[in-house]
Amino acid sequence: MKKLVLLSIGCTVMAQLLTAQALKPTVTPAQKLLMTNEDSLNMGTSSSKTVVSGYGSAFFQRDFNEQLSRATLERAVLFVGHQFNSKISLFTELELENAKVGPGTDQKAGFQGEVSMEQAYLKFNLNSHQYLVAGLFVPRIGILNENHLPVNFNGVERPMVEQLIIPATWRELGIGFYGHSRVVPINYTVALVNGLDGSAFAHGTGLIEGRAEGQGAFANNIAITASVQYFLQDFKFQLSGYAGGANGQSKRKSDSLMLESGPFAESVYLGEGDVQYSHNGFSAKALGTFISYDGADKMNRAYANNIAQFMYGAYGELAYNLFEKVHNPKLQGQQFNVFARYELLDMNAKIPDNGIYDGKLKQQHIIAGVTYLPIPNVAIKADVRLLHTGEENPQLVINPSPARIPYRQNDSFLNVGIGYSF
Repeated sequence: MKKLVLLSIGCTVMAQLLTAQALKPTVTPAQKLLMTNEDSLNMGTSSSKTVVSGYGSAFFQRDFNEQLSRATLERAVLFVGHQFNSKISLFTELELENAKVGPGTDQKAGFQGEVSMEQAYLKFNLNSHQYLVAGLFVPRIGILNENHLPVNFNGVERPMVEQLIIPATWRELGIGFYGHSRVVPINYTVALVNGLDGSAFAHGTGLIEGRAEGQGAFANNIAITASVQYFLQDFKFQLSGYAGGANGQSKRKSDSLMLESGPFAESVYLGEGDVQYSHNGFSAKALGTFISYDGADKMNRAYANNIAQFMYGAYGELAYNLFEKVHNPKLQGQQFNVFARYELLDMNAKIPDNGIYDGKLKQQHIIAGVTYLPIPNVAIKADVRLLHTGEENPQLVINPSPARIPYRQNDSFLNVGIGYSF
């Protein structure tokens, strides 16, 4: 609880003292973020009261260890927004993952079909530099969570660290305060959202399964998120964090499971810092993050989900647009980004006494490839990902198939994909 109070006080003070150009364009590797119809509504520059927007991606992947190739329509998202007046706007996004849902399609070829609301919130403009959001929204945590359009990041797959440690795309129900300064280039956010469901935490998936994403979220427990962004010439720096309860059960049930109850019961802490740079076609970004969960032993005892007390991840990426110095009118507005990214993560960095160590969750990824944008709204991507993990723990191999091949610590993948946004 002491950690939570300190984090809350620190974030509140920073939000009051630090301030930002919220509309200043941010950058990702080798390209500026694409401005969509949704962005025009958010910035109040749309010429229409009702706005339609969206994005999507599809990919082919070859797993060389498994000698298996798969392809899927990864996601198709439709955005509909409406400006009621100069003070109040509505933002909604409906997402379909892996093409379809229905009987017999849930795990086809290992890809789960899902229809979900990615966001559904009201925005209330307080003044020219501050606003509130209320409903289902995406908190500002990490680089990808807010900027997850496929044309805004390099690589067919989203960065592994921002899938496994910071779950993408993380959205919860709550209320958030966003602001920027008129004096210095600082943005800030503070949000109160529903907490996590620790009973749903699953081994090897971090916080992912504990998210409610707007569906029947526990409201007995809550969480606070906050972020600060600072712009300095071609650099963008960010710190963000999350602190919230992981047990939303009633006091009676919590007592029977020997768990704490209340707003911040069995708290989970996530911290993140990142920096981005872009200049003359060259760009770089780096991110580090961690999850601390001291109550993992109690959650393991209550639900036998074998989760860790501490996880961490980090990555660095370099990219360059080969068309930056090309003065060919036919290539005007096009980009051809070459990039390389190194990622490391450990989802078993510290385990409780009642946990079982899984070396496969200590991973290194090297990704290198190209992203071609014939226009800013369309991306054609290809990359190779090399994976190295720790050793498999035989204690976690239960009833193996007779056809199961021995575990290999090294694997490689070929990815080819497309993405769009409008």
